Amino acid sequence: MNRYGTDGKRGLRGATALLALTLAGGLLLTGCGGTDDGSNGAKDTAADSRGGSAPMPAPDRPRGEGEQRYDGGTGAPGSGEGEKNGDSREIAPDPDHLSTFALDVDTASYGYARRTLSEGRLPDPATVRPEEFVNSFRQDYDRPDGDGFSVTVDGARTDDEDWSLVRVGLATRPAERQSERPPAALTFVIDISGSMGEPGRLDLAQEALGTMTDRLRDDDSVALVTFSDEAETVLPMTRLGDHRGRVHDAIDGLEPTDSTNLGAGMETGYETAVEGRREGATNRVVLVSDALANTGDTDADTILERIATERREHGITLFGVGVGSDYGDALMERLADKGDGHTTYVSTTEDAREVFSEQLPRHIELTARDAKAQVAFDPETVAEFRLVGYDNRQVADEDFRDDRVDGGEVGPGHTVTALYAVRTRPGADGHLATATVRTRPGADGHLATATVRWLDPDSRTPHEETGDVASDALDDSVWESGRGLRVTATAAYFADALRSPGGDGGSLPGAPGLSELSERADGLADRTESADLRELAEAIEEANRLA
Repeated sequence: MNRYGTDGKRGLRGATALLALTLAGGLLLTGCGGTDDGSNGAKDTAADSRGGSAPMPAPDRPRGEGEQRYDGGTGAPGSGEGEKNGDSREIAPDPDHLSTFALDVDTASYGYARRTLSEGRLPDPATVRPEEFVNSFRQDYDRPDGDGFSVTVDGARTDDEDWSLVRVGLATRPAERQSERPPAALTFVIDISGSMGEPGRLDLAQEALGTMTDRLRDDDSVALVTFSDEAETVLPMTRLGDHRGRVHDAIDGLEPTDSTNLGAGMETGYETAVEGRREGATNRVVLVSDALANTGDTDADTILERIATERREHGITLFGVGVGSDYGDALMERLADKGDGHTTYVSTTEDAREVFSEQLPRHIELTARDAKAQVAFDPETVAEFRLVGYDNRQVADEDFRDDRVDGGEVGPGHTVTALYAVRTRPGADGHLATATVRTRPGADGHLATATVRWLDPDSRTPHEETGDVASDALDDSVWESGRGLRVTATAAYFADALRSPGGDGGSLPGAPGLSELSERADGLADRTESADLRELAEAIEEANRLA
């Protein structure tokens, strides 16, 4: 019986269709962040095959929730992290070798974990999503010249024999300067329930929104919806121009009141966004909340069903900004995933200013809709693989080229990273560290093919970008690799430890204990003099102290 970790996916076709995929199958990855951190790994941007490929058959693929795994048909039980976390993990039958998922640029899980640790508590393992830890750090992947993605692959050996970490990275073009992007029509849906009265919630949002109002362009528009037990449009869509004072007055007048009817807020917010929708502008709903819904609809699916028409027909995306020490992480993530958007989390004034005044204006535009990645591992060289994270973003392999199936929305200036634990077969020609364009099917040492597929935001025309990976250059240790891969590995090992009993060590191959990981993160922060990496090192040190 076939089982999937993603709701609503159709059953897969028979396993006999699989071998064709090994030779021709597509693959790939995702990411978020800006353009900074150096990966120092080999990179390649493959030639663009714009919408020309016909759908390929896919094999049967039983998957456990939370992990995509291939063991080369041995049938042996795995030692994956799923057993430790209590979710279902299964070994896929030979010749299954595909990993397919929707791109995701969320970072809220890492921000919330840092906030929790700063208060002297270990985060609930259920709120730890490794891909959001990994994607919280900027990477310097090559950028494409136009809309679309570049593909970067590198990797290194772990301390576990035959196991390596393989990093697949996608990047979009740099963000336009403020003066060059399309105008924006932003509807802010602000939680003013009683719980938002806690310092660091509504006051934080008000300060950041005020700063953002001053930095947006004159041709941008802003609407403001508030909700507690009921929802109210306090400011209809207003072109900034000479009306910034009106927007400031509406923001300054926000005060916490009663309970949290998030469903009413979302419904009114989308109605306001549709009423103020501007052709040729980027139309977006921005939800600012602690997501502790306790009145009216409190289920993400029910809430989103009520706004389905506005969301689908008008292409209005959702950006969720989480606040508060008590935070409804699961609800906010579900809303963003199903609302064609993404989430972040803010806990300090600096965080809020970065999100509202820098990230939001810079990344208002979309460059890709319904983006999916598919990685096809070569059974001749790969005995077993595991995708780290993306538990809620898995897609049935046969749906990779079904453009009716939801993917992820990505804007300019973003990078997406996916990390795999890969066990190579004995006798394979080394491991993997470079991304090369394959010159012939079945070339010696071929390890994997990665493909990303996305729709043009305006025309909905499908495009693809593909890169191949050889298996002959995985020589360095993870801890001796380039800066970008070391940062990715450190973030992934940290998330893995937080999800594991006791928080010390984890199920990823070569996982160090938190004490060793803290030392490595501290050294990396010292060498790079990066403020972001110093914050990571401090979070790992605190987790080690609490574990």
